[in-house]
Amino acid sequence: MTIEICAYSLESCINAQAGGAGRIELCGGLGEGGTTPSAGLIEIVRKHVDIPIYVMIRPRGGDFVYDFFEEEIMRKDIDLAKKLGANGVVLGILTPDGNVDVARTKALVDYAAPLKVTFHRAFDLTPDPMKALKDVIATGAERILTSGQKPSAIQATELLGKLAKEADGKIEIMAGGGVNHNNAAELKTAGVHSLHMTAKKFRPARQKFFPEGISMAGEIPDEKSVMYSDLGLIEAMVQAVAE
Repeated sequence: MTIEICAYSLESCINAQAGGAGRIELCGGLGEGGTTPSAGLIEIVRKHVDIPIYVMIRPRGGDFVYDFFEEEIMRKDIDLAKKLGANGVVLGILTPDGNVDVARTKALVDYAAPLKVTFHRAFDLTPDPMKALKDVIATGAERILTSGQKPSAIQATELLGKLAKEADGKIEIMAGGGVNHNNAAELKTAGVHSLHMTAKKFRPARQKFFPEGISMAGEIPDEKSVMYSDLGLIEAMVQAVAE
């Protein structure tokens, strides 16, 4: 079973590889739940990491209904991911009523070729997961990242199992959202094909002086700590699904 690490830094990517993970989802925009990472980060990660890297293609935080210009930005970012050696990309577009925008998503999937595509957790904001499954299959994406439309994947084992069964080899179902080494075995038993986690820990920032009442983000995570993917948690996860 493939373990994918959602990583926001080179340090996290190196830990992902060292810990036995099979793939990286490379992101920027931690406070927004993941946006497109910088070209510099993609390039330096590709230089130091050999396992597959899937680059998040999300031009901003917020919803997943994009205008013409945002879609053009996504295409340019796909171009850049290809040029810098990514193995795949992660994206998704919804319609205003929350359904998968099949035509526009398929156009991006086709544009990304030969890179493969993961449809991200925009899936969890759709009104009918079984319809959304069929819609994503129609786009040509190779996998869906989903928490089973719950805050945490472990709360949705029944739906995740149903999705995996209904997928019937047409698409991969990857569980993500609150996934860790303590619930990995149960999620594996549910029938999902792969698992996605951040393996996050926080360490104190190097900076020592901070004025009171000022933060760049306005909420956690703030400037006083740095999030990273922990090697020990990754190793524990890989071991949990190997048993």
